[in-house]
Amino acid sequence: MKFRKIISLLTLVAVLPALSGCWYLLAGGAGAYGGYKMKEKGYTLQSPITKEKSSRTSK
Repeated sequence: MKFRKIISLLTLVAVLPALSGCWYLLAGGAGAYGGYKMKEKGYTLQSPITKEKSSRTSK
């Protein structure tokens, strides 16, 4: 019984780091889905960083 417990613990420790990247994909997918649904309802996203326009025109 102790051997089986040790094996299951080692398996869990080995699999856990492999699944850590999945959380990033899950969060990215949830954000993309939320953005898509908001776009359907008419909301728009605007970047807060804009390039300043010069006051004089160059020819």
